[in-house]
Amino acid sequence: MRTCTITREAAIDALKQYNKEPFHIQHGLTVEAVMRWFAEELGRADEVDYWGMVGLLHDIDFEMYPEEHCVKAIELLQAAGVEEDMIYSICSHAYELHNDWEPKDLMEKVLYGADELTGLIGAAALMRPSKSTKDMELKSLKKKFKDKKFAAGCSRDVIKRGAEMLGWELDELLIKTLQAMQAGEDRIAKECEQHIG
Repeated sequence: MRTCTITREAAIDALKQYNKEPFHIQHGLTVEAVMRWFAEELGRADEVDYWGMVGLLHDIDFEMYPEEHCVKAIELLQAAGVEEDMIYSICSHAYELHNDWEPKDLMEKVLYGADELTGLIGAAALMRPSKSTKDMELKSLKKKFKDKKFAAGCSRDVIKRGAEMLGWELDELLIKTLQAMQAGEDRIAKECEQHIG
């Protein structure tokens, strides 16, 4: 069982130190909630805090150092007191984009596949009259996924590769990540209000 050496309060402080745009803080909180859901869903409830922390901190360097994403993060995470195995897990989601740290275990593969997908689902939710994921269905999500012009910054190739790494059909990753966002939507909104205003 893996446990965190950094507290959640310290992790949020570190995230906010290097991220001022509300979107980036919201994304960290969203991926945290999604990773916590996956930990429970996939039988890793004893590591739920660890999975969540990896999700929360995964883009710590992205706003200030986009060209050095998951390279600069090593230094920032070390300064925040994050342990080396968590740093590897965090930085592995940039595999073959910014580094050669391959996602090895279940948690790292989930982060790799779900990270980009949370952005796509979030963008799709904003297009809905409800502005919510709660009434979104897989069919609607798949339509947005196939439209390469929609949320073009969310790499479909990375999402597909994440599903392959996990040994899942694409639909399984899509529906599970959607369910995770639906389950966490209220908590994420509350956290955003607290940390963004």
